[in-house]
Amino acid sequence: MSDVKNVSTAKPKVGGAVSVAPLGTTLPTDATTALSEEFKSLGYISEDGMTNGNSPESDNIKAWGGDIVTVVQTEKADTFSFTLIESMNVEVLKEVYGNDNVTGTSATGITIKANAKELEEHALVVDVVLKGGTLKRIVIPNGKVSEIGEVTYKDDEVMGYEVTIAALPDSNENTHYEYIKNATGGAE
Repeated sequence: MSDVKNVSTAKPKVGGAVSVAPLGTTLPTDATTALSEEFKSLGYISEDGMTNGNSPESDNIKAWGGDIVTVVQTEKADTFSFTLIESMNVEVLKEVYGNDNVTGTSATGITIKANAKELEEHALVVDVVLKGGTLKRIVIPNGKVSEIGEVTYKDDEVMGYEVTIAALPDSNENTHYEYIKNATGGAE
């Protein structure tokens, strides 16, 4: 039966929705457990929010004469895209340029080295608040920045880093996990 209580929008958790940590960091297995201090917030995301592409691609197998007789899945990429708009946040810069390519602080001066070094795989957690305060947490055990959009420097537009994260399979062959818990913790 249809129920409007199950329809929701998604807002970021106050203080930042996307957090990152090194591979091997203990990952949460629910929507409410506090993240360990290894996780660093990437701050504000643009008003466009985040998108998740998780659709399989497939090929049709045809018999002689042209009838489609089966369909085989050729890949199932799982990607997350968002624009990081805290362009002076050291954690954001490390996400975009790599941990070893960003040094310093805004107080001491930040140095960024842009080069062709491969970006590191790492864990990501996205915390979202749904309708009625229901919490949703997306855990990406092994993610890697696979695309970075053009950076625009313009006086009437916020500077941001549009990134796409490729969610890679973990040891259980899962690319991400989702956990949802209603605000009251009661059963529905």
